[in-house]
Amino acid sequence: MDTGQSIRLPQKQSGAYFTPDDIAAALVRWALRHDDDRLLDPSCGDGNFLVHHRNSVGIEQDFVSARSAMDRAPWSLVHEGDFFTWAAETSERFECAAGNPPFIRYQTFKGDMRKRALAHCLTHGARFSGLTSSWAPFLVSTATLLKAGGRLAFVVPAEIGHAPYAAPLIEYLVASFRQVKIVAVRQKLFPQLSEDCWLLYADGFGEKTDRIELSVVDQYRPAAQPPAATTFVDVGEWRSIWNSRLRPYLMSEEVREIYQGAAADPDSRRFSEFAAVGIGYVSGDNDFFHLKPSLAEKLGIPSQFLKPSVRNARSLPKDAITQSTVTDWQANDQAMLLLKIGRGQEVPATVRRYLNSNPGRQARQAYKCRVRDPWYSVPDVQEPDYILQYMSGRAASLVKNDAGVTCTNSVHAVRLRDRKLAAKLLPSWETPFVRLSCEIEGHALGGGMLKLEPREAGNILFPAGRLTGKKSSEAILDSIQTLQRWRHYAD
Repeated sequence: MDTGQSIRLPQKQSGAYFTPDDIAAALVRWALRHDDDRLLDPSCGDGNFLVHHRNSVGIEQDFVSARSAMDRAPWSLVHEGDFFTWAAETSERFECAAGNPPFIRYQTFKGDMRKRALAHCLTHGARFSGLTSSWAPFLVSTATLLKAGGRLAFVVPAEIGHAPYAAPLIEYLVASFRQVKIVAVRQKLFPQLSEDCWLLYADGFGEKTDRIELSVVDQYRPAAQPPAATTFVDVGEWRSIWNSRLRPYLMSEEVREIYQGAAADPDSRRFSEFAAVGIGYVSGDNDFFHLKPSLAEKLGIPSQFLKPSVRNARSLPKDAITQSTVTDWQANDQAMLLLKIGRGQEVPATVRRYLNSNPGRQARQAYKCRVRDPWYSVPDVQEPDYILQYMSGRAASLVKNDAGVTCTNSVHAVRLRDRKLAAKLLPSWETPFVRLSCEIEGHALGGGMLKLEPREAGNILFPAGRLTGKKSSEAILDSIQTLQRWRHYAD
């Protein structure tokens, strides 16, 4: 499971974390129906799927892993090279496929390989964005190599439950297989990784289905058959109600119905209806552009070129940033003063000396500085109405900006569109329902953190009126804890 060139890449870069033997054996057993079935592993690594079936073919780009696969499964045909090139050119077809595709994020899944992968998938009706990680196109390309009635059995990242690029994959699967089954596993299949993994089973290639069989289990115990479905997910509901995400189905049906009812109420509001959520500025070199008050005084930087700023969420108070907050930052001599120089603004001698200092000469070489003119003028410096913590543990903080500070892209900048509606709804930010909405609309990040992208934050739901009833409140609180357990917060 490697996507590097024909060299030995570092494990983290290549995405190569090999599957435990008992899990590989269980997936292969399910995929096979007959001894003479031909099995494909599109990213075979050192052969830990191939060893479980003698009529198998593997593709592997890392030459060391490919040699290991040949030694471990000498009966298998192992191709050394890029899977997407091979998939586009081969005429071979298979009864089944099993494996663990490389999880390469879009930042390193690039160049000709990505172009080939996305083009091949588009030819078969799956349109992925440029932000797609490699494993999703791997699965689509693998499915196109199956015979009618063929089967897939794969380890997949838990991102299949929430990532935007997982939606085109699932759409392709339900349009191409008679049965699509996903096993959500809470306990880690790879204890050494922060990445959670689930399991995917698909049967009956060439047909289609209008539901996803979801099995929600705390721990996966390898067996020839996957765990029984705990929920049958209607594909239409998955699209329209849950924004093509499976993560809400980790909650109870009762809470899903409560949430659906609130979402359907015409008087309920999404955050984006009365506020715009965006990222803060990108300086290009935070250490250079953010000065301690003591350094700014020593250099003689005029106050009109200094703007108090929130560099990260650790400096946020609980409710509001006031002038007293800023005074405390200054008293603690925090590096919280942004060097703010407008385009075309006359630069005094003291500021020019700082720009031409050794740190300044280093800063101007940073990419973001090199590509802007002038290099020292940081764009998109704003004074948001609120600042939103976009990575959080127990709950995402929304802090009022009474002091008119600015913020970096380590937090989100919130500007109000409708102040009257905001005044009515924002006091409910810390209520259980809105906290649950943050969990539903956000997504889990490694280390147990909850991440809210601007688009996800815009989807946070403020229900119409008060949700009453002790039973409903208890169910909502229980679902918050459930989703936190699934992202391993406080594990």
